[in-house]
Amino acid sequence: MDLFNYYRSTSSYRVRIALALKQLEYQYVPVNLLKGEQGQPDFLALNPQGRVPALRIDSGELLVQSPAIIEYLEEVYPQPALLPEDHVLRAQVRGVAALIGCDVHPLHNVSVLKQLRGLGHDEDQVNQWIAHWISQGLAAVEGLIGDEGFCFGEEPGLADVYLVPQLYAAERFNIGLGDYPRIRRVAALAEQHSAFVQAHPSRQPDNP
Repeated sequence: MDLFNYYRSTSSYRVRIALALKQLEYQYVPVNLLKGEQGQPDFLALNPQGRVPALRIDSGELLVQSPAIIEYLEEVYPQPALLPEDHVLRAQVRGVAALIGCDVHPLHNVSVLKQLRGLGHDEDQVNQWIAHWISQGLAAVEGLIGDEGFCFGEEPGLADVYLVPQLYAAERFNIGLGDYPRIRRVAALAEQHSAFVQAHPSRQPDNP
């Protein structure tokens, strides 16, 4: 498998975590978003949306969008499972993942911030925008996850795959976690888990 991604992309980061949790090997193909490589003709021919991550599986097909990629990995490589067996708990886990993936991360994506700046917003306004949406999202997550272990149990799962990269983004934008003891617990556990360590942006070959 070939993973087209960028070390600092939170959606790429979550796919790297999923691959690491499932102990799957892949080739790392960097796409530098800051240099605009995602908009070059060769990459657009691969993924017309011009976004990362994209996963080219062994049969040659290309998968795009991190939720679809992670769902594919869960279906084809079911162990270790990222989703619990209980249907209610599965929905709760998916809800936290969707909260981050749909309501928080897209609002501080590179393309959104570029558009805000293009509309005349200065850096202070852009930073206020980022802080508002990340803080609002983390406050919601804090109220939805459990009191022990990772987000929903002793082993990491889909919610953790989404949450940990969002915490990396919070750190990048100087958003503290002081109000979120449950989230801080999950972050501390992830720092000691080999899959999360392996997937961290600091460990990626395109990290300057």
